[in-house]
Amino acid sequence: MNFLITQPDDELRFVLQNRIDRKTKPLGALGQLEKLALQIGLVQQTLVPELKQPHVLVFAADHGAAKAGISAYPQEVTWQMVENFLSGGAAINVFARQNGIHLAIVDAGVAHDFGKRPGLINHKINAGTANYIEQPAMTAAQCRLALERGAELSRNLAQNGCNVVGIGEMGIGNTGSASLITHCLSDLPLPACVGRGSGLDDAGLARKRLLLEQALRRYRMAGGDDAPLSVLAEFGGFEIAMMVGAMLGAAEAGMLVLIDGFIAGAAALTAIRLYPDLAAYCVYAHRSAEAGHAAQLQALGGEPLLDLGLRLGEGSAAALAFPLLEAAAAFLREMASFESAGIADKP
Repeated sequence: MNFLITQPDDELRFVLQNRIDRKTKPLGALGQLEKLALQIGLVQQTLVPELKQPHVLVFAADHGAAKAGISAYPQEVTWQMVENFLSGGAAINVFARQNGIHLAIVDAGVAHDFGKRPGLINHKINAGTANYIEQPAMTAAQCRLALERGAELSRNLAQNGCNVVGIGEMGIGNTGSASLITHCLSDLPLPACVGRGSGLDDAGLARKRLLLEQALRRYRMAGGDDAPLSVLAEFGGFEIAMMVGAMLGAAEAGMLVLIDGFIAGAAALTAIRLYPDLAAYCVYAHRSAEAGHAAQLQALGGEPLLDLGLRLGEGSAAALAFPLLEAAAAFLREMASFESAGIADKP
């Protein structure tokens, strides 16, 4: 697939920065909010940015490797959590309602038949990926289809007036995929990328590391390289591939992309390796407690908005961070300047 993603026009930067600096506050006093306001203004190419029709997309899929024991939970929890999303009982439902965010759940490849359900978008590629410990997780054609469907979702949102989208996921075993992708697309050693996921004990963590090393060894022996799409098809889940497409489609449409945590970060890393200009559109919601996320953010060049020890996924941090985007846009639009307020500046 080809995406037309370009850096926002930088000509507005000086005017935006001056507008931020002349607000009634000491220079830099709003800290990271000032950087965020500048980014939003540049993406939207305006001095008076607004966030419209905010959405969080939660992509759900199953992983063949989950049955090998890389997770503390059985694979069935994926579809059970999707049911929880659809009934409104999960953390993401609570936080989305609290902050006035539209929520959509995307079945990218769950090993369960949900039928036609309100609030569920059926983009199922297959009933879960293959076990990447033994073979590639998906075919190149499946990977391409997932990218296309993810991009289509973002384009549809943009056509309906949305200009900011949060990206989250659900899939038992998907921290394993994220660990392998992060290792292959960064300079991080694999052990530094592997964490406890949904709560593995020490023995479970040791087993997970061994299984991921086995998967990586199989891939390297087969001549596998570090090309982003090759790595994504080899180790990714359908939800991760669809998130990559959604991020690229959103940036192409000029939307802000709010990245959730470690798994969404692996999708962002893949997407940015494909299209480096995507980085200008990405806002990183938080620093997860999952091992490897801090280093992954460093590889992405991302500065997270929150650091609360979260490791839930499902777009929860994206929804929690959204009010900070609103605050950044609002102060840029509405806060008085020294001149308009008639306040003396420092000499």
